[in-house]
Amino acid sequence: MAEPLGKLDHIGIAVKSVDEARKFFEGVLGATFMFDHASKESGYRLVQLELNGVLLELLEPFDESSFLVKFLDKRGEGLHHLTFAVKDPKAKCEELKAKDVRVVDERQWSADSYEAFISPRSSHGVLIQMGSGYPTLSMAPEWAKK
Repeated sequence: MAEPLGKLDHIGIAVKSVDEARKFFEGVLGATFMFDHASKESGYRLVQLELNGVLLELLEPFDESSFLVKFLDKRGEGLHHLTFAVKDPKAKCEELKAKDVRVVDERQWSADSYEAFISPRSSHGVLIQMGSGYPTLSMAPEWAKK
């Protein structure tokens, strides 16, 4: 049996409109707003919500150049990714690659922040983000400053 990847940090949900999606997640399910962040360079807006200890990240594309547009056109609104907090993401990436798991988009954000993704081709259609620190993890202290 494999060692657990890490602790679930948040669930990313692709939506056409964050404002419309918030009406459901807050108004119907009772989620609580945490923060709103726009990333023009990455092509999306995100809103973080908390629902009984589970963090939800609503992702909306800014324009047609966003990677989310292709996702929404192909799959529609819904689950985009799962993000796990991993103690040593670089080492975990190497371990996974040795097991022939397709790891993509590795990125070093800072000395204590690293992220990578397990391709949906390796994980039965689910994009899995793993990493440490800000901006990867929702509970990174820097998000509270936003």
